[in-house]
Order: sequence, then C-alpha cells, then structure tokens
Amino acid sequence: MSHKESFLQYLQTEKRYSPHTVRSYLNDLDQFYLFLSSLGLPDDPAAVSSHDIRAWIVTMLDNSYSTVSVHRKISCLRVFFRYLRKEGVIKLDPLEKVVLPKRKKTLPVFVEEDALVKLLDNYSFEDSFSGIRNRTIIELLYLTGMRRSELIGLRNNDVDLQEGSVKVTGKRNKQRIIPLVRPFIKRLEEYIKVRDAKITPENNGWFFITDKGNKLYDKYVYTIVNRYLSMVTTIEKKSPHILRHTFATHMLNRGADLNSIKELLGHANLSATQAYTHNTFEKLRKVYKQAHPRA
Repeated sequence: MSHKESFLQYLQTEKRYSPHTVRSYLNDLDQFYLFLSSLGLPDDPAAVSSHDIRAWIVTMLDNSYSTVSVHRKISCLRVFFRYLRKEGVIKLDPLEKVVLPKRKKTLPVFVEEDALVKLLDNYSFEDSFSGIRNRTIIELLYLTGMRRSELIGLRNNDVDLQEGSVKVTGKRNKQRIIPLVRPFIKRLEEYIKVRDAKITPENNGWFFITDKGNKLYDKYVYTIVNRYLSMVTTIEKKSPHILRHTFATHMLNRGADLNSIKELLGHANLSATQAYTHNTFEKLRKVYKQAHPRA
C-alpha cells in the first residue's frame, strides 16, 4: 500500500473526516507532488525538506492564491507529515520550521435579510416536485445553518415532525438536535408527500432526493442554491455555505447569544463562531454613524 493510500485510510477511519474534506486533502497532496515533479524532485516524502515546502508557498502566492488557500493546503501537508512521522516513515517533520504568511481577516459573506424574505415569501417556486424540494432545501439551510454535507446526509428518521426537530450528523460524526419552527414543518410535510411518490427502491432512506429519486450530491445542492440566490443578491459567492453564514449573522443581529449559535452550528470552539460578531459590529457601526448627530 502506498503512503497516499494509507493516509487516505487514516483520514477516513481514524480522523473520520467528511468525504468532501478527504477529497480536498488528496487534491492538495496531488498538487504538492506535481510541484515536486516540476522541479525534478523525487516523490519520496522522506526526501522533502522545509525548503521545498517554502518554495511551494512562494509559487502559490506568485500565482495569486489567497493566504486562506495557502493555509488550507499547508494544513493538509501538516496532517500528512505528522501521520508519516507517527508511522515511522520519516524521522523529522519538514513543516516544523515553516512559517506561514499572515492570513488576512475576511468577514463572512451573507445575504441581507430582506433579500431572503423576498425569495422565500414573494418568489413563486414551481408547484412541482423539484420546485417544492428546492424551496425546502433553501429554507432548511437558512433556518438551521447546517452544512451542505449535513443536509445531503439527512435520513428520514433524522427529521421528527412530531417533536419539530432535525438530528444533524456533523464533523467527526458528532450529532446535534436543531429545533424547527412550526410553519416550516408544514413545508416539510408537503415535501415528504410529493417525495414519496418519487422514491426508488435504491433510495435507502435518504431524506432529500434528486429528480430521479436518488441521493443528493454536492454539485446538485450547489446548483440549486446558486440559481435561487442569484435572483435576489449580487454577492459574488452564492453557495450553500453562504446560507450558513447568513443564518448565524441574522441570529446575532436579532439578539441570539453566541453560545447558542455555536451549538446550533456544531462548532467545536467558540472562536469559530466569534467570526460572525464582526459583521454585527460593522452593522452597528454603520447605524451609529448614520444616526448619531456627532458621529
């Protein structure tokens, strides 16, 4: 078994990373090895030096990679080389002496409240299976702040209409319960009714399905969200994750406490949730400047 194959197994079984994260790590690793190959260097991890990694960082920055992307790719290498050291494949970690470029602080992008109200309350979704499902997906992402992978992974028994809650399985298989508002439960009932007419024997209990009755996948959900958000906002990114940012920002703007939002989002640390307070503070600053006579 190659180092890459054993690393893949390690990510899946021991680290329990999501399929999306595993794919990202393997892509980053492939990119690093392609870089080594372009320099005529061997693909032996024991031969990799801190100089090689610094050279890759410089090359990425020269090719206009953001510092966020660079940090993510180096994070992959960090996990990879720590794994190899633990397995006794290498003696020294080449990343120990590598200093990363400072990461620029960027505020989470979100959709304005009135834009989502316009989409969910005023836009006429098609009265068909796909129209009902698409609206349900967008509203569920916005109402719960769940990740795209968590939505795709929902099974029928995760949604409890009696209790008005949804059980979400997040990173590292950590589960959390998110309450649902009563009006939305009627929306779910409507979706389930039209969905059950399309379920195939191969469905295996997935809550959301494609037009053909199969399990959803990443690109499918992205296309749905991007299509509808494009109707109401001009922000550059219109992905499912933007609805997660939007959920957290709108909750904070309306007075929800940070710890509650942390639990709803499934964040391991409060520091990850605190990023949303900057948006709230910026809004407060703007209102203050507009309203205070001496601002």
